[in-house]
Amino acid sequence: MERQVTDVQKIYVEPKITLVGAGPGDPDLISVKGIKALKAADVVIYDALVDEALLSYAPKEATRVYVGNPSGDENFSQATVNQLMVDYALNFGHVVRLKGGDLFVFGRGYEELDYAASYSIETAIVPGISSAISVPGLQGIPVTHKGDSDSLWILSATDSHGHLNKELNDAVQSSATVVVLLGFEQLSPIVKRYQEAGKGRLPAAVIQNGSMKNEKIAIGIVNTIEEVVVEAGIDNAGPVLLVFGQTVALHHKFCHILSFLEQHED
Repeated sequence: MERQVTDVQKIYVEPKITLVGAGPGDPDLISVKGIKALKAADVVIYDALVDEALLSYAPKEATRVYVGNPSGDENFSQATVNQLMVDYALNFGHVVRLKGGDLFVFGRGYEELDYAASYSIETAIVPGISSAISVPGLQGIPVTHKGDSDSLWILSATDSHGHLNKELNDAVQSSATVVVLLGFEQLSPIVKRYQEAGKGRLPAAVIQNGSMKNEKIAIGIVNTIEEVVVEAGIDNAGPVLLVFGQTVALHHKFCHILSFLEQHED
C-alpha cells in the first residue's frame, strides 16, 4: 500500500513579468495586447499615471498593488518597485507592471526589465502610446509637418541631478518641434532660453492631464505662454508637457491668439 501524502505541498508557480505601457491617460488608449496581458495577470503593479479603470480587465482574484509616483506624496523608490515586482512574480506567478505612457520614454522600463533579468525571470514587453506625440496630436498639433518641422526633440526638463537639461540649448536653436516632459517647474527658464535666442514669437503650448477628462491647455507664443498658463489654471498637480515649435500654430485657436496679439502690438 502506498503511503498517503499528508503534508501540504507548495504549488510551484511560473514567474513571469509583463511590462505594459498604458498610454497617456485615457484608458481607451491602451493596446489590445495590453488588455490581454491584464486579463492573464496574477498581480498588477500600477502607478499614479494609470487610470484605475484599467484594473477591471484583470481577474477579480488578481492582486492589485499601487506604487504611487515619484512626484506624488505616496510613492515607492524605483529600487523598491523593482523588488516588489520580482517578489510577487516569484510567489504568485504572472506580474503585469502597468505604467503610464510608453515604457521607454522616460518610463524607466529598461531598469525594471534589467532587474527582472537578473533573477532569470521571463519577461514580455507591450509598448504604450507616448504622451510626447499623442497628447499634442489629440489637440490637433502635429509634432512634424511638411514645411514647418521635419524633426522632433523629446526631452526631460531636467537631468539626473535635477538641473535644467543642457540639451535644451541645442533644441532651442533648432527648427524642430520641441516637446519637454516633466517640465512645468522649468517653464520660466526654458522660456528665457527661447527669448535669448530671439524666438519670443515662436508658437508654444502647455498641456496638463493630456487625453483625460480634466485636461487643460494653454496656447500662445513664447513671450506670453506663462501668462496664458496662469489664466488656464494649469499647475503641477498633474502631468504637464510643453510644446515649442511652428506646428503649434496649426492648433485651431492659434489664429485668434495671433490676431489678438497683433492688435495689441499696433
